[in-house]
Amino acid sequence: MSTNTDLSELFDKTADVMAILGANSFRVLAIQKVARLLRDCPRTVEELAGSGELDNMPGIGKHSAEKIREYLRTGHISEFQDLTRQVPPGVLAMMNIPGLGVKTAALFWREAGITTIEELRRRLDDGTLLNLPGMGAKKLAKIKDNLDFSAGQADRRRLGEALPIADEFCQLLQTIPAIVRTTFCGSLRRGRETIGDIDILVCSDATVHEQIRAAIGRHRHVAEILAVGETKISFRTDRGMQVDIRVVPRPSWGAAMQYFTGSKEHNVRLREMATAKALKLNEWGLFAGDKSIAGETEVGIYEALGLAWIPPEMREDRGEIDLARLMRGQAKADVQTAFPFLSDAPSTWETLQVADIRGDLHTHTVASDGTCTITEMVAAAKHRGYEYIAITDHSKSQILANGLNPQRLLDHIAAIHAVAREVHGIRVLAGAEVDILADGTLDYEDDLLQKLDWVVASPHAALSQETDAATARLVRAASHPLVHVLGHPTGRLVGKRRGLEPDMPRVVMAALRSGVALEINANDLRLDLRDTHVRLAVEAGVPLCINTDAHGIEDFAQIDYGVLTARRGWARKTNILNTRSGPELEQWIQAKRRGDQW
Repeated sequence: MSTNTDLSELFDKTADVMAILGANSFRVLAIQKVARLLRDCPRTVEELAGSGELDNMPGIGKHSAEKIREYLRTGHISEFQDLTRQVPPGVLAMMNIPGLGVKTAALFWREAGITTIEELRRRLDDGTLLNLPGMGAKKLAKIKDNLDFSAGQADRRRLGEALPIADEFCQLLQTIPAIVRTTFCGSLRRGRETIGDIDILVCSDATVHEQIRAAIGRHRHVAEILAVGETKISFRTDRGMQVDIRVVPRPSWGAAMQYFTGSKEHNVRLREMATAKALKLNEWGLFAGDKSIAGETEVGIYEALGLAWIPPEMREDRGEIDLARLMRGQAKADVQTAFPFLSDAPSTWETLQVADIRGDLHTHTVASDGTCTITEMVAAAKHRGYEYIAITDHSKSQILANGLNPQRLLDHIAAIHAVAREVHGIRVLAGAEVDILADGTLDYEDDLLQKLDWVVASPHAALSQETDAATARLVRAASHPLVHVLGHPTGRLVGKRRGLEPDMPRVVMAALRSGVALEINANDLRLDLRDTHVRLAVEAGVPLCINTDAHGIEDFAQIDYGVLTARRGWARKTNILNTRSGPELEQWIQAKRRGDQW
């Protein structure tokens, strides 16, 4: 939705093209780093170019800066266009298939002449790809499964792509004087990891559809207005997302919010409850015959049905209606019997808030593949009001991410401690994101791990392991006495890579036995743990840690997506390790090192 974003995507695409063409891997990594810098930069490239600061940005060399200026002048980069013309678009599309990387896409193109997804699907079915080097039946079957998975994700966008778009249009609509309020609904309000269409609800007692048409028609990111009616306006953005705007009067605002938020399964249950009470529930309200019983607020709808209000993220028909009925009845014993993991038997659901997070325990700097220094990351965390931050750069096996060998790690620990001594008002932990190798061992020896304040153990390679091997790998890592948290345990990328598919109940129980926390990686590409895994951890009593995996200052804002995912898994403040105060976190760390159970 901005020049920074457009340029970031262009550099990312060019990096893919260069990789397909066999360019040096470090050149590809440099282009990807520029893409990340542009995506994370809080200032516009127009401003940086105008002030002359573009040439002095760390990570953006003169060559890249000139290309950015060319784009600002002409709307394109000629060298990138020349490179892209050398690769059929379908070959680049293949790289979006989970598990099908640069080498395989290049092999299919160069050796088998495959230039489209359709041709790849046909050749996978007819068996002719078995003749290619390294292409066994098992590997091709996996690619076919992943192709089917990718096709199912084609029309959906990540939470982190959809939410900023929805926010922008809500703000635009709120400038229309006759509009009382706006909000987004649907799966976006429920915080799902991927979104189909964006649903925006507008509250107004006036006829505003022509004003809405005029406002969106002037917006630079509206590609096409699809339909305009008095109560519904639809359009498509230049990113291909459909947005549906619905207008309702004040008496129906709460009912419409509830109805259009969903989920379908949740709403079916509510309508069944209404019918059992001889009532009718729809987007206009809750009615006894022609008389409105409730509708102006969501709370009123739920209370009229005998339920406590249910947070949007929980509305998936996964037991939340039964819980809300018990909570409304104030029967604590009944709540504890039906939901034993809720030991405090709440009468109202205390929704986890972003403001509850007191620190980020998984961040990167320029020491590995981040874009900011230790000092800059610490200052940004302090500015957010955090009480603590862990600097956790990559370990030595992550060569392309500039992972730290043992000596570099020792120097890095010293540098982190030096910053910690200089800064006041925030605790700085010297940590590392240590690779979990394929057999479950860690990427550093124990004597080195002992020198760290905080250890995040994460899988990055061998992410196509079978379930048994993946489970054993994570269980072994979780059992290591020097590990504090398992980072993004499956290694999946939303809509792009399936990652590991371990037996998560076994992994959760291993974490419980060892006193290890499980990470909800808030980066919208990961959201790993996913919501159903969060629920497993909550029910088992395993502490969770919501981290952004920040590679730059702007990444700290992704904490919002992690909190949404935590809510979807029924996590509350008491379930999240980094909602604890600094002294409480220190007590937990010391207890973990002693081997005490919490």
